[in-house]
Amino acid sequence: MKKDIHPSQYRYVVFQDVSCDYSFLTRSTIETKEKTKWTDGKEYPLYKLDISHKSHPYFTGKQNLVDTSGRVEKYMKKYKFQSDKKD
Repeated sequence: MKKDIHPSQYRYVVFQDVSCDYSFLTRSTIETKEKTKWTDGKEYPLYKLDISHKSHPYFTGKQNLVDTSGRVEKYMKKYKFQSDKKD
């Protein structure tokens, strides 16, 4: 087996969907910097998600627009869309 290519820590991690305030606990090797308390009173590493099955339009059947990083503003600025254009 090759050395230093496999994740070293396989542990419980809380994944939190920030768009709909849904969290779940599962095992993962993902690296995190934050921690949170779970319902069992123990503290676990926390990883924040932009979207999960509770907020994705495919699973919910409805559109949920979340502009977390100013994507619309970046697009408008990039292509210089203005409402007061002169012909």
